[in-house]
Amino acid sequence: MLTNRLVCITGASSGIGRACADVFARAGCRLLLVARRRDRLAALADGLAAECHLLALDVRNRDAVNAAFETLPVEWRAIDVLVNNAGLSRGLEKVHEGLPQDWQEMIDTNVKGLLWVTRALLPDMVARDRGHIINIGSISGHQVYAGGAVYCATKYAVRAITQGLRIDLLGTRVRVSSVDPGMVETEFSLVRFHGDQARAAAVYRQFPPLQPADVAECVLFCATRPEHVTVMDLVVMPQDQAAVYASYPRGDATAGASAPR
Repeated sequence: MLTNRLVCITGASSGIGRACADVFARAGCRLLLVARRRDRLAALADGLAAECHLLALDVRNRDAVNAAFETLPVEWRAIDVLVNNAGLSRGLEKVHEGLPQDWQEMIDTNVKGLLWVTRALLPDMVARDRGHIINIGSISGHQVYAGGAVYCATKYAVRAITQGLRIDLLGTRVRVSSVDPGMVETEFSLVRFHGDQARAAAVYRQFPPLQPADVAECVLFCATRPEHVTVMDLVVMPQDQAAVYASYPRGDATAGASAPR
């Protein structure tokens, strides 16, 4: 169904983005892989049985985003599926103790970056009357937890943008979906805690979290529905996590408090 379709994945160098690259490659797609770290993109592309084009790009930079997509070779411009995956969290402090630079990085990446890429690619989808945007949201866009006010705000924004896009695109054949995971074992916590490996590792010891491949399979499911079907929102959680603030400590009960994606 997706053979030879062109799929653009942001944040493709690790975690969910990397797993998405793998599942779409196995589905026979051509891949436009976007991330800041070209060396990681190159290593990823070398291991995929797919035709790949690499863009070393920081989605926070609107001018760079526009220039990168405007100068793509012609054969890489007609994107069928955009997976807006690039995102991060910084810190777990209360608002009155938080670092404004952390807030700025989250807002610039999770909200503005998603908008810059979408704005660059969506007009062509509308002109061709086909395409699919799949935003990687979070359970944190449905529920707020202690210390997560700003990160959750960015994911609530992703949810609102996703819903608004669906309304704006009524009358076209461009689909919009959101995949919202609970806790996923990626570099997410390592980035959140500014490289503190012990603290990051503790997050995932309480119970078996989702793996990136679990989320990627959900993304692929959205992309492979018949053209008259749109999966609007798909929320996927570990079995032992019922909410951002409710989980069953099946694993190491001495681990630190969970930090949802």
